[in-house]
Amino acid sequence: MSSPSADGELPDGFDWLSLDPEEEVIWIGKPHSMSLVPALVVGVPLSLVLIGLAIIASAYLSRENTEYVITTEALYKKRGVVSRDVKRVGFEKVQDTSYSQDFFGTQFGYGSVDISTAGGSGVELSFDSVADPKRIQELVNERIRARDPRGDAGDGESKADVLDDVLAELRAIRAAVEGDAAPATRDDGIAHDATTETGSSAADEE
Repeated sequence: MSSPSADGELPDGFDWLSLDPEEEVIWIGKPHSMSLVPALVVGVPLSLVLIGLAIIASAYLSRENTEYVITTEALYKKRGVVSRDVKRVGFEKVQDTSYSQDFFGTQFGYGSVDISTAGGSGVELSFDSVADPKRIQELVNERIRARDPRGDAGDGESKADVLDDVLAELRAIRAAVEGDAAPATRDDGIAHDATTETGSSAADEE
């Protein structure tokens, strides 16, 4: 894991990174050097026919021109040898994180961290071949929790409040229905049916 310098300045070559005034960098990195091993395994035997050298050179240039940054507000990924492609994902959009390691990654301690966003289709951003991917995933999750300290507890509280409101409404409706259906009561405390009393009064008048 890398960090910015003590005075907060980024290393040379990070002119592509544009931060908000209060945004701070907490981690910078790039693909692990051992992630070149698969390219060497394939490329060295084929080096006699030149295609092997192309495989090795492509893997090396890709690694050297890929950089990852985690700030207090977002995740950044820059890649590109000839052109430059920069992608940003704010923590407020992150819905899920995961990490994975293939055979070589397990042997040499690197892997990929995948970031999925709300409303997105699949993985939105990936930190490929980073050292200690589990730690990077934990760092991302820590930043997400820091932005929303309530976490799941806040959602649970909101759901409980909604349920209480619904129950209160149901009780009010039930009380209103029971009040309308209640029989009339005389001063003597005896309940009488209003229809029966009306009929009796009419008979007395006749």
